[in-house]
Amino acid sequence: MDPSLLRDLVPAVIGVLVRRGADFASAEDAVQEALIRALDTWPDDPPRDPKGWLVAAAWRKFVDAARSASSRRDREDAVEAEPPAEPGPATDDTLRLYFLCAHSALPPAAAVALTLRAVGGLTTRQIAEAHLVPEATMAQRISRAKRRIADESLDRPGDLGTVLRVLYLVFNEGYGGELDLAAEAIRLARQLAALTDEPEVAGLLALMLLHHARRASRTGPGGRLVPLDRQDRSRWDTALIAEGVTILQTALGRDRLGEYQAQAAIAALHADAPSAAETDWVQIVEWYDELLAVADSPVVRLNRAVALGAADGAQAGLSALADLDPALPRYDAVAAYLHERAGDLAEAAAGYARASRAATSVPERDHLTREAARVRQLLGS
Repeated sequence: MDPSLLRDLVPAVIGVLVRRGADFASAEDAVQEALIRALDTWPDDPPRDPKGWLVAAAWRKFVDAARSASSRRDREDAVEAEPPAEPGPATDDTLRLYFLCAHSALPPAAAVALTLRAVGGLTTRQIAEAHLVPEATMAQRISRAKRRIADESLDRPGDLGTVLRVLYLVFNEGYGGELDLAAEAIRLARQLAALTDEPEVAGLLALMLLHHARRASRTGPGGRLVPLDRQDRSRWDTALIAEGVTILQTALGRDRLGEYQAQAAIAALHADAPSAAETDWVQIVEWYDELLAVADSPVVRLNRAVALGAADGAQAGLSALADLDPALPRYDAVAAYLHERAGDLAEAAAGYARASRAATSVPERDHLTREAARVRQLLGS
């Protein structure tokens, strides 16, 4: 039995139960119980119609739960009075479930957890380990999320942009415990791309693939961060890069540019360069200008300052940086990098030291501390 088949069926089955009248939380619980039964019985007696089997098993679980709760007597009458509808198109149910799990009423962390649970078919334990939190804490987070969307209908229009932001949050969680969240986000993005013809979905998938292709080179011994210009490019996954570029080119051909397509285009230019010195920084700056036109933000302007410093010289980058708030995350690190390129080693060392004190992770703090020490050594010599 292929576990991935079960996980792929989860959102469609939940969607069928919700469309039949089950509330989201009860539907999700019933499907999880049906999955447990499937894991027990399918190896010896695989069904000819896996989705139909899961729908029938989950519906029985839901009806049993409704019957056993006296406070749900009215719902039980409604459930038994109306015969179950035939499963609708899996595409519609799954896509609507994506929208429901990424509901605007949910905080980002809850939307991520609920998406992994309901759309991804992962267990609470797996999600908790991936986020490095106790299972009870994650269970509470998921339960609160279910309650907040309990009265929402699958028929309510969803916001694709919110879904994409949630998937990108999942991707950027990286890896923890036994679950590779980056790979899980790619799997879900592939699924979503098969459900919708929107070029931004393809853009996000391309962006994930291009970033994931460099994963093996991003850390060194002991988990040390390795910046892009020092990575061993022979360790980049050329198959993932090729796939990402192909998907991106098709999306760009639709002439409906969005932020993920623009970010993927920048990532593709980095991936295409044989070495850091051969990076086409001029074109990268042009793509940052395109990105600013569709999704202006201080973070985009900060990254553009780095690209501008590489394309037109450090002073040009510092001039662009002058328009931004120094309290912006990574501002000190970017300023230090540009000051070092400009030859102002004293300011660069001080900037790296300030950035290390503000770092939000141990690997980032250690990397910036080493950068400060490296520049001080250059200054002393």
